[in-house]
Amino acid sequence: MSARKLLIVDDSPTELKLITDVFNTPEYNVVTAGDGEAGVEMAIAEKPELIILDVVMPKMNGFQACRKIKSIPELENIPVILLTSKNQKSDEFWGKKQGANVYLTKPFNTDEVLEAVTKLLS
Repeated sequence: MSARKLLIVDDSPTELKLITDVFNTPEYNVVTAGDGEAGVEMAIAEKPELIILDVVMPKMNGFQACRKIKSIPELENIPVILLTSKNQKSDEFWGKKQGANVYLTKPFNTDEVLEAVTKLLS
């Protein structure tokens, strides 16, 4: 079985490394981007099987990036996980309204993130 391609988008190099390290296994091929705009471009170029997006980022936030990705026909069925420090119910509601499949908050629980990814890819 070939590695599952994941796109992880976060403007914090520390957070990006923490999330990427979770998927540093032969099962996954991880590509990354440092802001929402670059994330959308990377999604178009790489066509990942799943996208993990931070919400608070420069240029284009995660809500905007999710909405943009879901508006592109060849990307609209790619599952999106929003992983963010924004923990209000209204943020979760807004994230799901933009097309996110799952909304998780930071600091994240590794098992919770892995479980969400596994479920969305099955």
